[in-house]
Amino acid sequence: MEEDRWNAFITQVEAGEPGPGPLSAKKLAVKDLFDTAGIRTTYGSKIYADHVPERTAPVVQRLLDAGATLVGKTHLPEFAWCVIGVNPWYGTCHNPVKPGKTTGGSSSGSAAALAAGLCDLALGSDTGGSIRIPSACCETVGLKSQWGLIPLEGTFPLCPTLDVAGPMARTVMDTALMWSVLTERPAPEPRLAGLTVGLVRRAPWVGGEYVPEATDLAEQWVGDLERLGAKVVEADVPEPEANTWPMFEHEALEAHRETFPSRAEDYGFTIRPKLERALDVKPEEVEAAYSAVRAWRRYEPPVDLYVAPCVTGELPPEDVDERDVRFPFSASVRWVNLVGWAGLAIGNLQLIAPRDETVLAAGLAWERG
Repeated sequence: MEEDRWNAFITQVEAGEPGPGPLSAKKLAVKDLFDTAGIRTTYGSKIYADHVPERTAPVVQRLLDAGATLVGKTHLPEFAWCVIGVNPWYGTCHNPVKPGKTTGGSSSGSAAALAAGLCDLALGSDTGGSIRIPSACCETVGLKSQWGLIPLEGTFPLCPTLDVAGPMARTVMDTALMWSVLTERPAPEPRLAGLTVGLVRRAPWVGGEYVPEATDLAEQWVGDLERLGAKVVEADVPEPEANTWPMFEHEALEAHRETFPSRAEDYGFTIRPKLERALDVKPEEVEAAYSAVRAWRRYEPPVDLYVAPCVTGELPPEDVDERDVRFPFSASVRWVNLVGWAGLAIGNLQLIAPRDETVLAAGLAWERG
């Protein structure tokens, strides 16, 4: 068992003998949001600190059946609702490649374990950037899969209309291999040549007071995209017809109905205020949010895929107050969950399209160069 100097794991386990299959001999780290039979699964919470599931989540079992060996359950913020790698019960996850800077959240430990070489593959979840933000912060690769493709049974929900599981690795090739096992589909062939790529300078507003600012960060990738045969054009993404946050807050509150507010004192500083605010959401606001999301998901883009950064600005320190960074830090990724599309992070580069195969093919072409 390797030393974990980065607090990337909540629970480490001794790797067993690798089995046969496409992931044979690959060391796997699993976000501690996914159930694993006989192994403590905390969901990053105090309430479930001693929880040991009887069954393994199907998404984890598929990876194990493909030959991967489990080395541990990775750090996450409490119940996966935080964009930085802090947890009041299990400490702060540290960034192996940018010491003192945040790992991002909520798949913080999955990205950190990869960056530190403690695993070859990692499983994460993404509700509003939780795979892509840590991948950007830790300079790894992660796929936010298109909504509804990868099963989420045996995973603690945050907002089921937005929740997805996704593969994480140090290369696009390993991410695509893992994705193939998770989805039971063949990995796509590399492809960028002939595709039209929309350059996103400003992420769409998704509701609330924060309005995303324009950025020219994506311009740094235009030359290489064009060299690889893509046509890059300016692109705007339409905005929803109403504030979408009430839907998120409503579903999060429903997910915690059994323990909140009845056990509010057992919730920590990152999530308790959010759930308290959710108690005040009005039914008409929730319905308007659902209507807006349904309409937004019918949008058909005029380009094959989009390019945008995952995060903008300097990375905040690991002990930053999340309230100071939550909305700007997640603005470039959150809208992708709301439209239900796929988003592939290659470091801070984000490729976005309605289907997983499109972004994986483009990412494989990008990696091949």
